[in-house]
Amino acid sequence: MTEREFQAKLAELDRLLNDPEIRMDPDRVWALLAEISAQEVVGQARA
Repeated sequence: MTEREFQAKLAELDRLLNDPEIRMDPDRVWALLAEISAQEVVGQARA
């Protein structure tokens, strides 16, 4: 995942969690969290 894709996923997660205009989609929230956390683990392993 590129840095741009990573930032886009973080932004989408932020909108899902904090924007009262957007309907909560728990499946999407969990999917984004899984992708983001997997990327962070990979990033830490490379450091």
